[in-house]
Amino acid sequence: MDSHMTEPAAEASIRSLTTTCEELTRLVEQANRQAMVAEVASHAKTEFLARVSHVMRTSMTAILGFTDNLLDPSLSQEDRLEAVRTIKRNGEHLIELISDILDLSQIEAGKLAVNHAVCSPFQIVADVQSRMNAHALAKGLRLDVDFIGDLPETIQTDPERLRQILLNLIGNAIEFTETGGVRLVIHFSDEGLEPLLRFEVIDTGMGMDSDQLASVFDPFATAAQEQGHWRGKSGLGLSISKLLAGLLGGDLTVESAPEVGTTCRLKIATGPLDGVAMVDGAENALIVRNHEYRLRARDAEKVGLGARILLAEDGPDNQRLLSFVLRKAGAEVVVAENGRVAVDLAMAAEAGGQPFSLVLMDMQMPVLDGYSATSLLRMQGYSRPIIAVTAHAMAGDRERCLSAGCDDYTSKPIDRLRLVEVVRTWLDRAPRHESAVSS
Repeated sequence: MDSHMTEPAAEASIRSLTTTCEELTRLVEQANRQAMVAEVASHAKTEFLARVSHVMRTSMTAILGFTDNLLDPSLSQEDRLEAVRTIKRNGEHLIELISDILDLSQIEAGKLAVNHAVCSPFQIVADVQSRMNAHALAKGLRLDVDFIGDLPETIQTDPERLRQILLNLIGNAIEFTETGGVRLVIHFSDEGLEPLLRFEVIDTGMGMDSDQLASVFDPFATAAQEQGHWRGKSGLGLSISKLLAGLLGGDLTVESAPEVGTTCRLKIATGPLDGVAMVDGAENALIVRNHEYRLRARDAEKVGLGARILLAEDGPDNQRLLSFVLRKAGAEVVVAENGRVAVDLAMAAEAGGQPFSLVLMDMQMPVLDGYSATSLLRMQGYSRPIIAVTAHAMAGDRERCLSAGCDDYTSKPIDRLRLVEVVRTWLDRAPRHESAVSS
């Protein structure tokens, strides 16, 4: 030590060095913790990718294997039907997986758009119950829906995203409940800063312990068996649902106990309710209880679209598929293999006095794509309905289709009932469209 340094100065220097050493020690420990967290996160993502790869390979093995079986001419009719059902089921699993991954990536990048619209919460619940009933019945479970108290007749939210959340929650509940049932409870709350619609999905399934519950919303949590199973095929369903709930102005929480069951509580903002009627929930529950029967009755009847439809689609397989679905629904179908042909056929039909009732427009085609073809038709005065059909499902795709001049949008893979319903909706509105081209 410097002989000229006073004792107080030496003590101050020592204290300073001690503080510096302590700070360095703290920083090293913090760096070690961060490195450990990064290593755990990296391992979790590796486990997640392995799980995704397993799901994809499992589904593709079933699809390709049963497709080979269908090529066997000696296969019985019963075995053929079972093969087709298996292919369809595994194809749906793949689509769900891909959609989950795309949704998560868009949400985390802040690019997922929510499209708020005035919609009926009763109708959304009816749609969800109709889709989930068969899954519950197949396992011998009850799926009960209860509306509590008065609820707004309409709300302002994104109906597709709300439907997606409810399907995720109820699907998980059914999948991992072996006895008893699943209950969906809906009620309205107007006690805070803004009105909320609340949903509770209650099951009597296997439940989760506190460790599993702590990471239930982590999309890349290491897949402990029970937790990984409960969270579904990709493990992303609950994570996405919570993020979507936030985008809808609400939140999602989960309570659970092993061998007792799980309760998921979802709340979303209703939007302004000025002028919206409050209706008795118990009475409107009849809408839900009768919805499935109405659908069956309608499907049992001839759809009878009775329309002349122009299908603009370049893929031969999709041409055959969409034409089959539309013709079976009672429509006459004319196929255009690219956008240029579609424009020519649509305008020629108008000029010839035999116009198409509606155009289904694939947006990715050679020669002239669907966006350009739609814009060109609108520029030439074509005012009949044009429905976009596209394999794109990213943020902004719907808006791009509508900006090009399309009236509506549906994404591939095509859901047969959804397609016919969209077509029917626009055919019902078609009388409002005047002749596109003056004679």
